[in-house]
Amino acid sequence: MKPVFLIKYTAFLLGFIGVGVNVVESIYVYIFNRPIFVHFYLVKKKLPKKKKEFLVENVKFYKRLDKKQQAYFEHRLTKFIRTYDFVERDNFELTPEVKVLIASSYIKLTFGMRKYLTTTFDKIIIYPTSFYSTITKQYHKGEFNPGLKSIVFSWEDFLLGDIVLNDNLNLGIHEFSHALTFHGRKSKDVSARIYYRLFEEITSFMKDEANVERIKSSGYFRAYALTNKLEFVAVIMEHFFETPEDLQQQFPQLYKKIQLMLNFK
Repeated sequence: MKPVFLIKYTAFLLGFIGVGVNVVESIYVYIFNRPIFVHFYLVKKKLPKKKKEFLVENVKFYKRLDKKQQAYFEHRLTKFIRTYDFVERDNFELTPEVKVLIASSYIKLTFGMRKYLTTTFDKIIIYPTSFYSTITKQYHKGEFNPGLKSIVFSWEDFLLGDIVLNDNLNLGIHEFSHALTFHGRKSKDVSARIYYRLFEEITSFMKDEANVERIKSSGYFRAYALTNKLEFVAVIMEHFFETPEDLQQQFPQLYKKIQLMLNFK
């Protein structure tokens, strides 16, 4: 068999196999609402010793995972820290521990997704406290700016959301949810498609006036949730991670959709 023919034949065969795999996975996603597999890494990256010790001691989500899942989490955390720029503002002191906590917030949100990194942002800007936005002319605790491809946090408020785990206020989860929504709208990745399809199903829930009235009368979600559909989903995400039992009891339909959206068991 001639080399040129062999190369063409191999390329054709790989392409044919790729199409077949995509068809099979599309059927699987249609039935089960999740990708066939999530975690597969030829070589798993590891954190330096001090960062690993900090992760073990301070990230409760990580501590609840089994050994194999912890290795996946550590690999993804390391990739995240190496992929995105962390930028200090107003004399904020950026430490390795800050990077671990911020990255952990994103990795736990995307842990059920196969393609977890996104190009909707390329930098994370951190202020010591709330910051003034030249766009809205107001002080903010956090924001996602798709035009500037940035996530912005007040460290004071991010840390408070990470420490208090039952007030349904989690700045990291909230802003990263916005970024994932934009990612889902643009990406053709299977996890992104599932995420955005469920996002649309959740927002259609808001179009029913009866549902909106029930949300208002329950007092369960803060009023800010009804600002728009992006904020509604981001606020639900905060509840899903902080008080999942309450969310399941109060709004089981929304709870189930977030489960499918994130591929969480």
